[in-house]
Amino acid sequence: MKQVILVFGSNTEGRHGKGVAKIAKDEWGAEYGNSKGLQGSSYAIITKDLSKGLRSISLEEIDKQIEEFWRFTLTKQNWVFIVSPIGCGLGGYEINEIKPLLQKYNWLENIYFHSRFL
Repeated sequence: MKQVILVFGSNTEGRHGKGVAKIAKDEWGAEYGNSKGLQGSSYAIITKDLSKGLRSISLEEIDKQIEEFWRFTLTKQNWVFIVSPIGCGLGGYEINEIKPLLQKYNWLENIYFHSRFL
């Protein structure tokens, strides 16, 4: 059976209390207090600084984390990744702002994006 990973938007403090982050914590093994990277069967990308509010993590920084995630997926080609609409909820960005960051990479067939990104 393949490992399935939920990719979600996180905050700088790793408080996974709302949205997809809460689902990641409650059902996919995301660790409260851990803001970034692989956690259980989930992978966090920081999209919000709780002390600063919406759009507090720049698109450039989100882009760097997406690149890190992309590189990570290349080492886990036998895993399946489900990418939620990162940054588009509590992060405050619109789909049309995040989508170009994702389109920069040649994703393998084991990466599945939320329909809003298609």
